[in-house]
Amino acid sequence: MASQGPGCTSAARKLGGSRLDRPEQAARICGRWAEADAAAGVCRIGVIMHNQLFESALGIGQPWSVREVDFDPTGKTLTIRIDFAAGTRFPAAGVEGVHPVHDTQTKRLRHLNFFQHECFLEVRIPRVKLPDGRVVQAAPDWIGKLAGFTLLFEALVLAMAQQMTFAAVAKLVDESWHRVHAICSRYVDLALAEADLSTVTAVAIDETSCRRGHNYLTIAADTEARKVVFVTEGKDAKTIAHFAEHLPEHKGAPEQISSVSIDMSSAFIKGVTEHLPNARITFDKFHVVAHASAAVDQTRRLEQRTDPSLKGLRWTLLKDRHRLSAESRADLDALIAQATSKRTARAWLYREHLREILDRKQINVVSAMLKQWCTNVLRSKSLPSRRRGSRR
Repeated sequence: MASQGPGCTSAARKLGGSRLDRPEQAARICGRWAEADAAAGVCRIGVIMHNQLFESALGIGQPWSVREVDFDPTGKTLTIRIDFAAGTRFPAAGVEGVHPVHDTQTKRLRHLNFFQHECFLEVRIPRVKLPDGRVVQAAPDWIGKLAGFTLLFEALVLAMAQQMTFAAVAKLVDESWHRVHAICSRYVDLALAEADLSTVTAVAIDETSCRRGHNYLTIAADTEARKVVFVTEGKDAKTIAHFAEHLPEHKGAPEQISSVSIDMSSAFIKGVTEHLPNARITFDKFHVVAHASAAVDQTRRLEQRTDPSLKGLRWTLLKDRHRLSAESRADLDALIAQATSKRTARAWLYREHLREILDRKQINVVSAMLKQWCTNVLRSKSLPSRRRGSRR
């Protein structure tokens, strides 16, 4: 019979007492001990691979690693604890080199959901001691800009906030409206602080309502880059003054603006004239056509006092022809056929002609045709003169 090794004999003594006179029993005890040790090794390997899997999923690397994963099926939460290797030195913003850890703080961060379960990272974040004696936090780059969130979670909120309301986003991510608003506001502030307006020369300015009632925002957008560069409350001439003050704060100047596209608001015209001295004003065609449509409607109102057949044709005249029903198109065609005797029909034709002119690309051709169009309209007196010369 083969002799038993010293390890097995030791195991036999621990588990089987002093009955070494039974070699078969000692062998069995030794085998059980080896099996238990092997099982423990397999378990440790499994835990390591399990943690490495989460490290890959989270996108973290040295010196950071997953120390423990805790799943709570009752609370439907997954908590991943992250730590760094002992002896690691960390860089600090604005200071050269790497620095020793002074102490640590554990922070709990909301991360992207793990299937339908909320996921949190508990991270031991170091504070490092600098050569001048200061102690500063050395946070990893995957921590978000707002306390309590990871960068990926904030990216998800920002992506959804571009397509839906804050309330809808808050419901989907199971956070409060205020937290979602805080995340978006933080990134807007960061982007605004880094904005460089030195190359902006052409802008489009318009107002929009932001709440119920008469609450308005004025928005300025860079027409070349196709992005918003300024937002302020109100819709008067002061909003243009605020924009002119905003430019020097971001490497720009009011004098660099050479073209401004606005609606036909007298307040905007005054503001651009006073605060953007080198800007050439362009009225965007949407608002120009909208004024022509208002003039057509005013003509209809005046003419229907003596011609009841025009009643009920308001939306037929204001909508685009290709969007009308077959019945409405027939009514419109019947009206246009009487253009020689009905001012409303002539007004509609003038508006459509204006659309065609503004859709052209050659500026010289457009300029000549617009001058001729204005002459024809003034001579025909088809459109109310008050509408031709004012906004309201």
